[in-house]
Amino acid sequence: MKKIRLRNRKGQTIVGVLEEPQGEIRGTCVIEHGYSGHKEADHIQKIKNAFLENGFITFNFDATNSFNESDGEFIDATLGLHHEDLEDVVKWVKKQEWFVKPLALTGHSMGGYAVARYAEDYPDEVDILVPVAPVVSGKLNFEAFERFHPGGLDTWKRDGIRIEKSARRGVMKRMTWESMEERLDHDLLPDADKITIPTLLIVGSKDESCPPDHVEKLLKKISSKDKALKIIEGAPHTYRNEKDLEEVKHSISSWLKDIIE
Repeated sequence: MKKIRLRNRKGQTIVGVLEEPQGEIRGTCVIEHGYSGHKEADHIQKIKNAFLENGFITFNFDATNSFNESDGEFIDATLGLHHEDLEDVVKWVKKQEWFVKPLALTGHSMGGYAVARYAEDYPDEVDILVPVAPVVSGKLNFEAFERFHPGGLDTWKRDGIRIEKSARRGVMKRMTWESMEERLDHDLLPDADKITIPTLLIVGSKDESCPPDHVEKLLKKISSKDKALKIIEGAPHTYRNEKDLEEVKHSISSWLKDIIE
C-alpha cells in the first residue's frame, strides 16, 4: 500500500492509495467515492477489495471538496468538479509505469456518475465499468428528492442552503442551492449508448437518492451486450451494515470472475 499525492487541473492536491494484488495482475481499477465521501469509507473499501482480490491494481482516491485528505471545502463541491477529478486521476493513472490494462472504473453515487461519464466520453479507454448507486442525471436527482422529500426543493431554493449532519461521521454538511442546481447540467442518458463494455450497475432497493427505477433507465440505454443490474434488497443509498457491504462485494467479485476468466 502506497499513499500518493497528485494535482488536479486546478492545482489542488488529490490524495490516493495505490495497492497491488497478491499473485497475478489482471488489470488496473480506479475508484471514486461519492458526495461528502472519502476513500476509507466501508463501502468504498468493500468495492476496492472486490477488485483487489480479483487481481486488479487499485487506485482509490479522495476527491477534492469533501471531508477527507484532498484539498478543497465541501461547500464548493459540485457534480461537475467530482467528474473533473476522476478525469484528471484516470489520465494520470494511465501514464504511470505500474499501469496495466484492462482499465476498470468504479464509483459510488457522484463517483458512479463520474466513471460512467468517463466511459461515455472516452469509450476506447475503459474496459470494465461498475457504477454503484450512480447519479443518472440532475433532472432525475431533482425528481427523487421531491419524491422522497416533498417540498424540500422549494425550501432549499428559498433558503439558499441545506444543512444536515452526516449519519456516520457527525460532520455538518452545508450544501448550497447552486451546487444542487448545477446538477441539471449533467445527464448520462443521451450518450449511454456509447457504453459498449462489460458493465455492472448496483443499487439498493431503498435508495432514495438514486432509486432503482432511475438506474434501470440507465441500464436500458447502455449498448453493452454484457450488462447487468444488481439490486441489493433493503439497502439504502450508502451501504453501512455488514450484510449490505458483503453483498456489494460479493456481487462485484462474482461478476468480475465471469468477465476475466
